[in-house]
Amino acid sequence: MESTEYRECLIELIYQLADDDFLLAYRGSEWLGLAPHIEEDVAFASISQDLMGHAALYYGLLEDLGEGQVDALTHDRSPRQFRNAILVELPNGTGTYLEDPSYDWAFTVVRNYFYTLAKKIRLESIKKASYEPLQQIAQKISIEMSYHMMHWEVWYKQLINSTPEARRRMEESVKTVLEELDGVFSYGRFGDRMVRLSLIEREEVLKQRWMTYLKKEDTKSPMKMKQGEGRNGVHTPHLAKALETLSEVYQSIPTAEW
Repeated sequence: MESTEYRECLIELIYQLADDDFLLAYRGSEWLGLAPHIEEDVAFASISQDLMGHAALYYGLLEDLGEGQVDALTHDRSPRQFRNAILVELPNGTGTYLEDPSYDWAFTVVRNYFYTLAKKIRLESIKKASYEPLQQIAQKISIEMSYHMMHWEVWYKQLINSTPEARRRMEESVKTVLEELDGVFSYGRFGDRMVRLSLIEREEVLKQRWMTYLKKEDTKSPMKMKQGEGRNGVHTPHLAKALETLSEVYQSIPTAEW
C-alpha cells in the first residue's frame, strides 16, 4: 500500500503531465485553418488531437485515483489549480482565433519541437517509475511520440536553414521559448520528493539529455522560468482566458461530456 506522501507526489506529477498536454493541445487547435498549407493543417490537427488524447489518459488516471470526474478536472478547476508550465499556456501570437489572428509560425514550431523533445525524455524516465498504471500510459503515448518528434524536427531544421529572414525569426523564437522552457522540466515544490520516491529522475538529468540531443543546435541561451513557476500555480492571464474558452460549453451545459 502506497504511503500518503507517495500518493500526493504521484497525483501532482500526473496533473503536471495532463495539464501540459491539455493546454498545448488547445493552442495547437487554434491553428486549424490557419497553418501554412493544407497538408500542415491536417497534420497539426492530428498532433493536437493526439495531445488531447494523452491528456485524457492522464485525467482518467487521476479520476481512478479519486481526484474527481474527468470533466470537472478539465473544466471546473481555477487557473491557480492548474499545474502546467507557463510555456504551453502562452498564445500563438496576437489576436484570437475568431478576431484578427496574427500567429507566429516560427514560435509555434520552436515551442512544439522543444516541448515534444522534453516530453519524450520525461516519458522515457517515467517508464522506469514505480507506479505501473503511469508506466503503461507512458509506453502507450511513446508510440505516437516518434511521429510528433519527426514532424517538428523537420520543420525546425528546414526553417532555421532557410532564408536569412526565416533564420532570424527562428533564432528569436528559440530565445523566447528558452525563457520559459525550464518550467517544463520543473517538478515544482514536490520535486525532491518525486525523485526520492522514484517517480521520475532528477530535473537536471532530464535537462542534460535534452541539451545533449540538441548539441548541434543554437541553444546557448540558458533555460529560464521568466514569468513564474506554473507547477506551483503561478500563471499568466493567458491561462484564465484559455480555460474560459475551453470550458464554455461545460459551464453552459454541465451535463455535456468532455
